Amino acid sequence: MPVALTIAGSDSGGGAGVQADLKTFAALGVHGTSAIACLTAQNPKRVLAVESCSPQMLRQQIEAVFEEFNPAAVKTGMLYSAPNIRVVAEFFGSSKLKTKSLKLVVDPMMVSTSGARLLQPAAEKILREQLLPLAALVTPNLDEAEILTGRKPASIEEMRAAAREIHSRFGCAALVKGGHLRGVSEAVDIFFDGKTELLLSAPFVKGVRTHGTGCTYSAAICAALALEHDLPRAVEIGKDFITAAIAGSHRIGNHFVLGCF
Repeated sequence: MPVALTIAGSDSGGGAGVQADLKTFAALGVHGTSAIACLTAQNPKRVLAVESCSPQMLRQQIEAVFEEFNPAAVKTGMLYSAPNIRVVAEFFGSSKLKTKSLKLVVDPMMVSTSGARLLQPAAEKILREQLLPLAALVTPNLDEAEILTGRKPASIEEMRAAAREIHSRFGCAALVKGGHLRGVSEAVDIFFDGKTELLLSAPFVKGVRTHGTGCTYSAAICAALALEHDLPRAVEIGKDFITAAIAGSHRIGNHFVLGCF
């Protein structure tokens, strides 16, 4: 069984973060390993508190996984602090790992769905300059695409332009997610890797308010890469998985949680 690693925050509500990633890995037939970058006290309604893991402990978690496992793909989620982003960038930028065929998926986690900034300016700078150049793929939402390019896409054509600009600036493939794009009848995402461009669309699922879709989407892509699919096909698998997960959502308490697990 192939191995995937998630480096992200812990969601005490179980709908996002490392918890969502590990469930997604398992659903797609991949053994999931994890390194916790921060703890969150949260539920689907609100975040009560966030506490960062120390950079030293984050580094040791990653080293522990690579010491006895051989992850074929890695995804990052909420890294939270500048020192933690630096730890991840330094680990995966080391000469020891450059010769490996490992694929790195970066879910930038710069802006929440509500619009709250999740990274300080210093952390954003390190993510741009040190982590994104190492990535096989970055998966920004519209607000994050604005931070990376300086312009918020307001149409599918502008999403295409943003994906191409991100690839040009950082050298990695981009999946610009348009789930909150206005004036469209379907959830549309644009993928571009320098050669292949994909327009991925799926009908909106009405009456469901979801939590953790970005985490689950990027984790599904990571799992598909671990299963040795190429990047365009992995993105298609991720889109199919998150679409089915939203459609299969369950009501638990007063909230919906993604299905497909």
